[in-house]
Amino acid sequence: MLCLKVVYKSNYLHNPQLWQQNATLNTIKMTVKEKIKGILGGLSEGIYEKEEAIQLALLSSVAGESIFLLGPPGVAKSLIARRLKFAFKDGKSFEYLMNKFSTPDEIFGPVSIKKLRDEDKYERLTEKYLPGSNVVFLDEIWKAGPSIQNALLTILNEKIYRNGEQEVKVDIKSIISASNELPPHGENLDALWDRFLLRFIIQEIREKGNFISMLTNTSDVYHDPIAEKYKISNAELEQWEQEISKVELPIEVINTIQMMRFKMEEFEKQSGIPFAVFDRRWKKIGNLLRTSAFLNGRAQADLMDCFLMVHCLWSEPSQIEMLKESVAETIRKHGYSIALNLGGLRKEVADLEEEVDKEINVEHTVNAERLYLIEHLYYEVLQASRLFDGQYVKAAEFERLTLDDYQTIGLYDSEKKLTYKIKAKKSDTENKIEIYHNSKANTFEMKTEKQEQKKFIRRKPHPIVLKYWEEQTTHLLGYTKELRAQFATETPAPLKHLKSNLFVHPSKSELVEANLNDALNEISSLELRIEKVIHAYKNV
Repeated sequence: MLCLKVVYKSNYLHNPQLWQQNATLNTIKMTVKEKIKGILGGLSEGIYEKEEAIQLALLSSVAGESIFLLGPPGVAKSLIARRLKFAFKDGKSFEYLMNKFSTPDEIFGPVSIKKLRDEDKYERLTEKYLPGSNVVFLDEIWKAGPSIQNALLTILNEKIYRNGEQEVKVDIKSIISASNELPPHGENLDALWDRFLLRFIIQEIREKGNFISMLTNTSDVYHDPIAEKYKISNAELEQWEQEISKVELPIEVINTIQMMRFKMEEFEKQSGIPFAVFDRRWKKIGNLLRTSAFLNGRAQADLMDCFLMVHCLWSEPSQIEMLKESVAETIRKHGYSIALNLGGLRKEVADLEEEVDKEINVEHTVNAERLYLIEHLYYEVLQASRLFDGQYVKAAEFERLTLDDYQTIGLYDSEKKLTYKIKAKKSDTENKIEIYHNSKANTFEMKTEKQEQKKFIRRKPHPIVLKYWEEQTTHLLGYTKELRAQFATETPAPLKHLKSNLFVHPSKSELVEANLNDALNEISSLELRIEKVIHAYKNV
């Protein structure tokens, strides 16, 4: 299992300047969160059951990434793109339905005849085409020809369009592509497919009430639904980009990413279906989590942001469920537990328990008597033949006897035939039976055999060893106390925002809370084990 063996330490405890920076940023970021919340509310107005697609589209645009929507025609894919442009001041959109006959002129603009005639330069007029837009929607993108694909690769990855001899920096916030199919295999589309960091399956309206609302809603879905105060300017985006780069990926997030990478490698070996996730995509995922944290008003990414990874990792829809389960399981089982290095603490406590046990408990071998088992079924009652025709009782019946009440059991002869029914109970003396006969209690010995038994004699540890144990337990209890203090002063702050993540459904917060509770419970359990060790060596 891949994980960072790092003891959790908050930078804020040791860096007052970072604490002050976080407090200052938080004031700014709460304004950012309100702005993004207002934009999302406007973008979703009059569009039903597309909230998650809209959230991811806006998140990708602020992160400088692009998103691919997989779904049938007529499920609001182009509408999302048209709406998204309203999130930006002076937003301009471009959309195009690709086909195998599409030409670069239709996407990037016609060649300037004037430039060609007067200056002998081959340049396109891009103003009202893809390079001159803020938000781009390309439908059926896999049908584009190689010349269009090659130009798109540079725009998607570097935000640069090569217009003749010039390299033009485009102001595209996001390219939303769509299709009702995945890129066909064997047609050299892997590089283009990889450029879309987020991938989302969009479906038709399922809920009856929403379907009826869609039918009866006569408002113009193409109007600008975003109030001017919420619109994002280029200056704001530039400032946000700088702040996003300062957002921290804490240990629990880094370990969750690493665990997912390991699980995906294992799944690939078993299923034979490759994920095709390489270094650049992992790097972009890290930036996406930072962007989510920033837009949610935080200076650190958290475990809730990690759920966004699912939308970045699949290559085939069949992988989505596995990814959802793996992210949930990783967060539920590990999350804070790995960050706090509870595995290392658990091993230290176990090693100390074993060491103390071996030192204070000295093994000693003694001879003991045990009941002699005949034919694996019977015990022999010695001298029972004085009163009865049989002298054997079934071992199972004897073991059910108690010291309190008489019970009826059978007596058997040497041929193991039932000869008598008696009332009996166990004697106060070990390996004896008490039989009630003729209104009188009779005690009989049972046949036994010698057996070696291992017993332990407790001894007081040497003062030097005792001093070492005191140091160890003090250190361990001090560490658990420190962990509790960190939870008390730091963890509740991010936990307050679990259910208000703008891009992840609140139901996911239950997994994060469960992991946190497990971590706290394990700390309590380890503290109890340490206390038991202390009691053991102090009370020999």
